[in-house]
Amino acid sequence: MGDKPQVTIYHNPRCSKSRQTLNLLRDRGVDPRVIEYLEHPPDEKTLRDLIERLGVRPIDLVRRKEEPFRSLGLDEKKEDGDALIKAMIRHPILIERPIVVRDRQARLGRPPENVLELLED
Repeated sequence: MGDKPQVTIYHNPRCSKSRQTLNLLRDRGVDPRVIEYLEHPPDEKTLRDLIERLGVRPIDLVRRKEEPFRSLGLDEKKEDGDALIKAMIRHPILIERPIVVRDRQARLGRPPENVLELLED
């Protein structure tokens, strides 16, 4: 038996979906590394890596209903991945959550059950 692979969750404790996802992981015996990304936002390299692992475009990771999205005029820049990534780094509230990572894979916990496929060996 080998060591269990490390699981990381980019977590916002104020978000119900994030809390549900964290509880789901723990209920399955996973003790993930928890990164409260509002306090410790990812740098550009990490955010680009997460987008790649998720297999999405930058706009797919943006919370469009958050205030900075409108005030920064990001609707007009929704096809400009670099501008969106820079905005998410400066305003991490814009990053959709939770993101769960295991090895080279990542899933968005919306709904929380999405992350279960990461636990399959």
